[in-house]
This record gives sequence, structure tokens and C-alpha cells, in this order.
Amino acid sequence: MTVDTEDTSKKVFDEATSDDAVLEQLGYAQAEFKRSFGLLGMVGFSFSIVTSWTALSGVLIIGVESGGPPVMIWGWLAVCLFTLPVAYSMAEMCSAYPVAGGQYSWVAILAPKRWARGFSYVCGWFMLIGILAMGATNNFVAANFVLGTARLNHLDYTIERWHTVLVAYLITIAAATSNIFGPHLLNKISKGILVWNITAFVVCFITILATNDHKQPASFVFSKFQNNTGFGGSYAAILGLLQSAFGMCCYDAPSKMTEEIKNARKQAPRAIVMAVYIGTFTGFIFLISLSFCMGDYETTAGTPTGVPVIEIFFNSTGSIGGASTLASLIAVIALVCANSLMAEGSRAVFAFARDHGLPFSGTISKVSKSKQVPIYAILVTALVQAAFNSIYFGTYNSTGFNTVIAIATEGFYLSYAMPLLSRILAHVSGRKHRLEGPYSLGRYGLALNVIGFLFLSFCCITFNFPSVNPVNSDNMNYTSAAIGVVMLISVITWITTGRKRFTGPDSGHLLDLGRGEVAASTEAKAA
Repeated sequence: MTVDTEDTSKKVFDEATSDDAVLEQLGYAQAEFKRSFGLLGMVGFSFSIVTSWTALSGVLIIGVESGGPPVMIWGWLAVCLFTLPVAYSMAEMCSAYPVAGGQYSWVAILAPKRWARGFSYVCGWFMLIGILAMGATNNFVAANFVLGTARLNHLDYTIERWHTVLVAYLITIAAATSNIFGPHLLNKISKGILVWNITAFVVCFITILATNDHKQPASFVFSKFQNNTGFGGSYAAILGLLQSAFGMCCYDAPSKMTEEIKNARKQAPRAIVMAVYIGTFTGFIFLISLSFCMGDYETTAGTPTGVPVIEIFFNSTGSIGGASTLASLIAVIALVCANSLMAEGSRAVFAFARDHGLPFSGTISKVSKSKQVPIYAILVTALVQAAFNSIYFGTYNSTGFNTVIAIATEGFYLSYAMPLLSRILAHVSGRKHRLEGPYSLGRYGLALNVIGFLFLSFCCITFNFPSVNPVNSDNMNYTSAAIGVVMLISVITWITTGRKRFTGPDSGHLLDLGRGEVAASTEAKAA
């Protein structure tokens, strides 16, 4: 096999090439965004979204019912181990092509010529559904912590589903408002929440370990299998991995902010990988701490607060005030995460609209010159998040919540798998694109791509499994149906408008357009 050197040269930018110059070569004019983020701010922004230890605590009920502490702890280590090849692979692609489109843009450049545009288009839809559903999921988690703390302090209060949805709506509105009117504060908030995040982590795990005088034995934490799913043990263990997969997700966030980062080709990849390492460590320590301090299993799982972690805090401290304080530390992180996910989601919506991948793309892709943010993209992001939150109105117990979690996680994982598959095919086909950005994997790239892709494929299959037996219409996992709807929408819009209008990066072999059309699409992006 031979390397297409001419094609390769079009896809590789010199290390010294500036971020704006790279954007220009990809067919984009630097938008009205201000490059304000440095490495520390972007690590804070990324970890405020990944924030594994709080994400794991927010969906602890999944792990508690599907295998218990052993599955949560060992499953977490396994998921993190296999996440690293994915993170390194995405960091390399982000370094070579620092554009807000992220995954779908990398697919467009790297995939085989015949189906690059279509594959990129579908990837874009999955990327958006993952980001937007994850924003809705976080709003659920934040609402649960707020209402759970209220229930702990007022025993006569009963949490209703509509309470949770309305609080989630309020959080969505607050995040959208902050993103529109306070974009200049995002970098400072990201730096501040990094300090808050790490401090809160240390305070929470040390407090519960120090105050709990009736800890579970090591056998309960590391080996005693718990199964409340109605399925067999092996099946339950696989279901329990959803908690870990959700906890280690969204680490691609810096790729959506590359047009707002100083020296993005170096700092964005570093932020991606650093968020995974920090998340792995904090998540592992916190899961072990929670497991030792869990108390009675049935009481924890069935807590009237609706948040097992709050029950663990109360069981450990024996104090309503102490438990409320610890829960409030996490609630603040979840609220800031809502703000960060609104920013990431709106940049992804903006990028896809800029490439004419959405209806009303011309309006959605506009950037306010005065506020330097895509206001219409923020509003679209907020509306879709609210729509996902509304699913909880018509579902039984936590089924709607779990379904949105699965939709978010699978949407992300599918959008992660597609660029890795494109990268693998680029190797196998002989078009071995050397992604020689400042962050390069060199000869280890292919092996890491393959490992990461296999892991993502396994996860994407298991996310569709039902979580309770016997299965009925109330507790069914509707993830496959939701993903099928997204696929159907993407295919229909591709056939009707996408194949004629969708552009994407102009570098490489994505577009089979005439020179006039390429020029027109580039002018449209710059507008």
C-alpha cells in the first residue's frame, strides 16, 4: 500500500501554524469569539463537565441496583482504562484539526471519500443529541440534589416528578441567561470551579470517612455482589457499567471550545487528557468512600430524598446540617456544570449550523458581535434540553431519568466511535494521514484507535439493554427507539437538504463541489 502524499499534505498543518491560520485552511474565518481560555481555565471548564466524582454520585442508584459496590469500583477502573485510548485518540485529532465541530469535522476529513460527507453528517447529529441530552441529564442531577436536600430538612415534604422537571427548567433558564449575558465570565468561572471542585471532593470524602463509625466491611465494598434488577448476575454487572460510562463522559468538551482557546492546538488536547486522569482518580477515591459509608443497602437505595448520596452523607455524619452542607457542595458543581454544558452545547449547535447541518442554519449560526456568543444557538440548546427534561413527566419512577442518561451517553459514545473508525480506515486504506499536530501519538496511534473503538462499540450495544426484569412498557429502556429516531431524522434531512447544503471542513476530500460552490460555502461560513 502507498501513501497519498499529495492528499496527506493537504491535511497536515505545521506545528507552528497559528490556530486562526488552521481555521482558514479548513475553510472557516475566525468567528467573533474571543480567545480567552488558557490551559488552567480549559481544564477547569472540561473537568466541570466531566467532574466524575459528582457525576457518579448523581447516578449512584444505577450502580447500587446493578451489582453494588464491586461493580461500581472495578467497573469504574475498567471503563477509565479503556477510556484513555479514546481520549488520547481524540486529543490527537483535536490537535491536528482544532475546529468547534469536533468529532463530525474529524470524520469529514479522515473518512473514505465516497461516504465522508454522509458519515460526518450522521456523526454531527449523534454528537448534538449526546451533548444536549447530557445537559438535560445534568439539570436532572442538579434538581435532584436541590430537592433531595429540601426533603432531608423537611420530612413532611414529598418530592413529585413535576417538581424535579420545573427545577430542571429553572436551571436551564439560568444557564442560558448566564451564557448570553455573562460570556466574559466563563473563563474565570472555570478557574474558580476547578478549585471548588477539588476542595469539595477532599472535604466530602474525608468528612464521611472521619464521621462514620459504622463502616461496611471490605468484603461488602470489594466483593459482595448486589443485584436488584431481576436479571442474572452477569447481565446486572453489564448494566452497572452504565453508571461508570456516564461518569467518564464529555471529556471532548475542549474540542468544542477550540475557537476560544489560546494556543488551542496544544492546550485543548492537554485539557482533554488531563480531565480523564483527574476524573479517574477522584471518581475511584469517592466511590470507595461512598461504599464504605453506605450503611443499609435497602435504606440507601430507597431513600425518600431520591439521592442515595445524600442518604450516605446523613448516615455518616448523623447531622441534617452536615449532610445538607456536603450535598450543597455538589449542587453548586452541578449548577456550574449546567452552565458549562450550555456553553459546549451551543458551540456544537453553532458549528453544525455554520456547516449548514440544521434547519434555519443561517440564523442559528449567527454570532452576536457585541456579546461574542451565538445567542440563537444557546436558545436552541436550552429548548432541546427542556424537551428532554419533559420526558420525566410521562414515565414511571426513574425510567425517564435513566433513559435520558442512556441517550446522552450513547449519543456521545457513537460520536466518539465514528472518528476513531474513520482514523482506522485511513490507516488500513493506505491513506495514512499523519496527524502531526503538536499532540501526536506517533506509532502508537493505530493500536489506541482500535482499542478505543472496540470499547465504544461494546458500550453502545449494552446501553440499549432493559434495566429491570420483568420488562414492561413502564420500565422499558427506550434508548434504542430514541437513537433510531435520531438516525431517521438525520437520514431524512440528509436526503432532503443535507446532501445539497451540508459543507464541513474544506480541507481534504470531504466535498465533491465545484470551485464556485466551495467559494460560496466558505463565504457563507465567514458571514
